[in-house]
Amino acid sequence: MDTEGLVATLKEAGLSPYQADAYVTLLELGAASASDIAEASGVPQPRIYDVLASLKDRGYVETYETDSLRARAHSPKEVLEDLQERAERFQTAAEEVEQRWSQPELESNRASIVQRFKTVVERAATFIDEAAYQIQLSVTPEDLEKLAPKLEAAHDRGVSIRLSVHTTEGNSPPDSDLFDGVCLEARHREFPAPFVALIDREKTCFAHHRDSYDEYGVLVNDRTHTYVFHWYFLTCLWDCWPRVYSARGDEFPIEYVDIRQFVRDVSPVLEADATVQVRIQGRDIDTGNTVRHEGAVAEAVQGNPPESSTTPHRLAGQVTVVLETEDGHVSVGGWGAMVEEVEATRLTVVGIESQDGEEPATLVSGE
Repeated sequence: MDTEGLVATLKEAGLSPYQADAYVTLLELGAASASDIAEASGVPQPRIYDVLASLKDRGYVETYETDSLRARAHSPKEVLEDLQERAERFQTAAEEVEQRWSQPELESNRASIVQRFKTVVERAATFIDEAAYQIQLSVTPEDLEKLAPKLEAAHDRGVSIRLSVHTTEGNSPPDSDLFDGVCLEARHREFPAPFVALIDREKTCFAHHRDSYDEYGVLVNDRTHTYVFHWYFLTCLWDCWPRVYSARGDEFPIEYVDIRQFVRDVSPVLEADATVQVRIQGRDIDTGNTVRHEGAVAEAVQGNPPESSTTPHRLAGQVTVVLETEDGHVSVGGWGAMVEEVEATRLTVVGIESQDGEEPATLVSGE
């Protein structure tokens, strides 16, 4: 760095123009009288004494009297410490600016647009750390490996996790070892797809796939918008793709977060006149409070969409489970329930009894 660059940098570090000129001059001269410093640095003679005094207070120089006031540059230790401290503050400020620019705070009922794919994945990781009961994730094998430790921790605390892993056409899904202990179920899509993370029916992280022309992402903290992304996840990234991993066992209790899958699985059992005992956790539609109910399934009602086996039709229509509890009947709906009394966030089959009193060994889970 040349003299001019050093002076400019010292000014940026907090020295006044006169202080920077005088200090750099002293570094070159070693020691000199006040008048010589003024002449060599270009600092006006009447100002040089105040400038040297201020540099002395900062620990940059020391002054002494002979026949006139003289000064020399102080040991650079304190100067270096001062500059390094300032540099660290600048670095911290730079990191904070980047953090605030790339990850704006999400207030309630808000959506934010971000510029980088990395930001979306980082925010998803934060939301995964906070997840209480449900995660739906569309991800590449590479990003899944990065998020696996956080997903494993969420899985260990009882969060229901479903993964849609997308690869390029013709590529196989990851080995099942990557899913073990990380999710409840995984499916494989053989085409590129966006990164999507849906957390607890409240938060969404969305970004186009890395090779897309559009490079922005969306962060959402809102039930209504997250519900729209949920339907995109079900119809395009989940229901029509083959299952490649499932951690669901045959022994009770068996948990569900999707009421439609719950109804599909228990309907054959109900048609056989068996009794399905269920524990429901969810949200009271009127109050918004968390509620829990337990009892036998009295009825499982699925709406009548047009006759079709296609994904949109199988996911359309009202689905209601009527639970017979000690306090009477309770109607239970799924995500977005409006006409039922409870929106279920978790449905747990605790047992099944057939008419002859025997308990079936398995509950077959459909696609």
